Amino acid sequence: MAITQAIANNFKKLLLEGDASFKQTGGDKFKLALYTSSATLNSATTSFTTGNEVTSSNYSSGGGALVNNPTSLTAGVARADFADLSFQNVTLTARGALIYNTSSATTNSAVCVLDFGGDKTATSGTFTVQFPAPTSTAAILRISG
Repeated sequence: MAITQAIANNFKKLLLEGDASFKQTGGDKFKLALYTSSATLNSATTSFTTGNEVTSSNYSSGGGALVNNPTSLTAGVARADFADLSFQNVTLTARGALIYNTSSATTNSAVCVLDFGGDKTATSGTFTVQFPAPTSTAAILRISG
């Protein structure tokens, strides 16, 4: 079992079919779910699954809603960004996450897999997924020619 950071192959296809909108207002809705080290997530992941999702008294299955930040384009690199997401008063251990689209024609389709590089924990505290700066070399989602 392994979590491998990747953009979901299915998402690439949905982008070409026009089935993903990252508009800050009126765009699709995205969520982030947290997973244990027992999960198998990679570029072949097609949709949200509850298998090996973390559990905690204040973490709901499916994770949390992401807030779309404005998209941007610099030097030929288009970027999408999200606001950081925090889960409050939780006790959990997560190895990675899945960002998925709850608005697309194929509901709950995978967008990308995040590998935290090791187990991250929170004990009766706040677990925050902090997204990188939305630059052309660091943004969580970027498309270049």
